[in-house]
Amino acid sequence: MFSREVMIDNEVGLHARPATFFIQKANEFKCAIWVEKDDRRINAKSLLGVLSLGITKGSRINLIADGVDEEEAVNALVELISSNFSESE
Repeated sequence: MFSREVMIDNEVGLHARPATFFIQKANEFKCAIWVEKDDRRINAKSLLGVLSLGITKGSRINLIADGVDEEEAVNALVELISSNFSESE
């Protein structure tokens, strides 16, 4: 199991379009991936799950993965988030 905490810094948070990019990236990996915010943990490969967390700018989330490519998966998702989902503000 591998995990990292990351802060969401883009203006709209993890909503709509950024959430779609996030789950598309998560689905590239074989391992199980979860997003944890406060006391809730959801499947990172579920758009409705990700949207249900209400992740806004400034939120801290924990990305957790378990499986053969767990470290690569978490690092790729952190990189996507750090790039503000490759969108200019």
